Amino acid sequence: MSQSRALLDVSNGIATLTLNHPEALNAFGHVLRQDVTKALDKLDAAIADRSARCLIVTGAGRGFSSGANLNDPDRPPRDRDAEMRGEAQTDLESWYNPTLIRLRELPIPTVAAINGVAAGVGMSLALSCDFKVMAKSGFFLQAFARIGLVPDGGSSWILPRLIGMNRAMELSMLAERLPAQKAAEWGMITKCVEDNAVMDESLALARRLADGPKALGMIRQMYWASLENDYAGQMQLESDLQKKAGLTKDHEEGVAAFREKRDAKFIGA
Repeated sequence: MSQSRALLDVSNGIATLTLNHPEALNAFGHVLRQDVTKALDKLDAAIADRSARCLIVTGAGRGFSSGANLNDPDRPPRDRDAEMRGEAQTDLESWYNPTLIRLRELPIPTVAAINGVAAGVGMSLALSCDFKVMAKSGFFLQAFARIGLVPDGGSSWILPRLIGMNRAMELSMLAERLPAQKAAEWGMITKCVEDNAVMDESLALARRLADGPKALGMIRQMYWASLENDYAGQMQLESDLQKKAGLTKDHEEGVAAFREKRDAKFIGA
């Protein structure tokens, strides 16, 4: 049996999801997509039993993900006529969109360890993570226009909010590489590091997050919602989540640690 094209490792509170098709620069083909779904099912179980309190997403080999696999030999035949009649779902409708929303709704922090190219929907995946650690040799690429397509994977929603309309248009229409250093200058990533330090930096960041309180998941929920809520709606969400956070064991521990002048030992509950 061949090795899975999406590997999930859970160790000491940190889950690492590795896209594992390096010979294709971890391009999303049919088998990789299936294996990612299986890995996320395992992740859900690990979150439920609190063995996973932070997620790292990365790619095997020299790239994060080059996007959709246009040369995928395992892809089922496409029925364009049925799609035009609205009788068949596209890959976006059946897998990419629900999977990226699933990742967005995780109750734990996420870190993208971007070890090389992140193009197309691979770029969308990286940008959807809460923190992004990127290799100096890495780059982003909105490659869609090169093949006569439009941005997808939520990138047309994320990019204008992250870097403004002008830069989003530039990246998407000109379809030119955006080097890691410039991505850092534009505020798109958390940190730009030497190539051999990507995983070490990502693990150090994930360790800090995994040791944090359950409230971190609520914080990520809060900020995603803030991009669409009005002021009053966001304050109501803050109130609701504060009530929820205030009932956690982690809040009790945080207050006790503050009073006893010691470091808190959160359990993610």
